[in-house]
Amino acid sequence: MLYLHDVWVNWFEGEENGYNICHFHEWRKDDGIELLDQVPLLKVSATLFDYIENDLSELPKPLLNDVYQKAYARKNHERIQLDYCFIVTDGNGILAVDTIGYHIPIRKSRIIPRQEQIVYDMIENHDVLDYTFTEKPTSEKEYHILSPSPLFMNGLTRKERQLKQLLFMAMDQLFTAKNTAEIRYWYTEWAPEKYESIQEMDFQIAWLELYEEMKEGWSDKHLQLCENLVKGQPFFEKLWQVEAGDSPSIL
Repeated sequence: MLYLHDVWVNWFEGEENGYNICHFHEWRKDDGIELLDQVPLLKVSATLFDYIENDLSELPKPLLNDVYQKAYARKNHERIQLDYCFIVTDGNGILAVDTIGYHIPIRKSRIIPRQEQIVYDMIENHDVLDYTFTEKPTSEKEYHILSPSPLFMNGLTRKERQLKQLLFMAMDQLFTAKNTAEIRYWYTEWAPEKYESIQEMDFQIAWLELYEEMKEGWSDKHLQLCENLVKGQPFFEKLWQVEAGDSPSIL
């Protein structure tokens, strides 16, 4: 069993999409950075790595058995044993995982670049560990407005991804409300040049056309729509303030 020591992690909890597990350059000063004193390192297949990175399904039992109580966190000079915590790599990506006692990858983190290089050096001459698992075909993964496809998040910064997910949440709320006058208003705000045709649209068409136009990329136009949509909604406004407030980077 390979082990890595003194590993800094920044846990992202309950994430089923790898794009939300931020790389080191996107870590922030107010993130809860933790130190793993010791953690087992596993080299696995690319398909298993993708399964762990982009899903919240049950981990292979032999993998869990191999890492059981072999990791320790360091908190206030105290060494705390963790049931199922490990670092996994397919030789390309690297991920730290902590199940917090369950059998699914609840908490996930990237690691810092210096330790990434150590991982690559350590596994270079090691074979892939063979863990059997029920692989889901990529086509079966269901993306939806509250769990957007990576295609809609590629190339965006952490702040942009978070604000875009907030915008999707606000759009989902509009869909639930099914208020025709309201969706016509917001679609006109987005595309004022279409005012006349928008006034003829029913709710379903107006909502769908707005969604289709704003689901890709990120621009000042997206930012403005998001800010306007969340106004007057305390929960959404709080999320907006957290992200739009430019949290300082750890770098």
